[in-house]
Amino acid sequence: MKIEFEHRQAAHCESGVTSNLLRVSSNSKITEPLAFGIGAGLFFAHIPFIKINNGPAIAFRTLPGHIFNRTCKSLGIPVIRKKFRSKEKAEAFLKECLDAGHPVGCQVGVYYLPYFPKEYRFHFNAHNLIVYGKDGDNYLVSDPIMENATVLDSYQLERVRFAKGALAPKGHIYFPEKGADITDGQIKQAIKNGIKKNVNSMLYIPGSFAGVAGIKSTGNKIKKWRDKLGLQKAGSYLAQMVRMQEEIGTGGGGFRYIYAAFLQEADSYLPGNQLADISVMFTKAGDLWRTAAVQAAGIYKGRIGSQEDFNTMGDYLLEIAEIEKNAFLALKKIKWQ
Repeated sequence: MKIEFEHRQAAHCESGVTSNLLRVSSNSKITEPLAFGIGAGLFFAHIPFIKINNGPAIAFRTLPGHIFNRTCKSLGIPVIRKKFRSKEKAEAFLKECLDAGHPVGCQVGVYYLPYFPKEYRFHFNAHNLIVYGKDGDNYLVSDPIMENATVLDSYQLERVRFAKGALAPKGHIYFPEKGADITDGQIKQAIKNGIKKNVNSMLYIPGSFAGVAGIKSTGNKIKKWRDKLGLQKAGSYLAQMVRMQEEIGTGGGGFRYIYAAFLQEADSYLPGNQLADISVMFTKAGDLWRTAAVQAAGIYKGRIGSQEDFNTMGDYLLEIAEIEKNAFLALKKIKWQ
């Protein structure tokens, strides 16, 4: 069984899966940046008491599944979403979907994906890919961050769909229930909704663990890590940040670039709202996230490591927090034309 499906590479897994699954419904109007922005994908959270690979949980995007769910909901597209306790029932449902002509999104762990380079395989369970057919014992797979489509045999697919640990996918499968024509008017309203949701999540979550407040708080904490944790552990924490920032999908910097691209595309639907001008601020934030990653890598690899180096790293995040705060405040102030 093989569904007519065109593999397209993307910058980030879930926004790529979302745009690829909605391509037919939207007549190719829902690009990856639009999916990311409508789904309010930009985020930051630092939760020290949750550990992933012996480091603090640091997120640069919204929770897994939110981009797809929010985008479809905002566009009025019904969604089928299931998780399973039974591996047998999970595979049976997958086969039913493929027989019915539905390519499906799957949440998986990356550690056992055989086509991933070994240096990118670690225990992270919030990766997304599309299964669009079956040939014998092989499932046809479109992983949007890979250049070409690939295959996983039934055991390999089961293994990644039921990976253990934090954010265990439990056979998570999702897809649009049915096709629907998406109008430009729907896209315009969805863009507004996505921007408003992202403004709230980055500016108004209480506490200091999330949004721009979380970035600022993390910057201040980094300045204390050398004395509080010791150079080795502090370096490993920074390595964790870089891993989450640059190796999981597009990470901190890349997500800011996607959001900037979203605002540029949104400007063509909603001209006269300075969206293209505001996008420049997110590009600048993305550049600084990348600069911070280089600084963090230098500390982890032992090339640098003085207190001043940690101060510089923290100051990068403080500057990023200010840029992103001003960018989202500018979005908040828009009086839509």
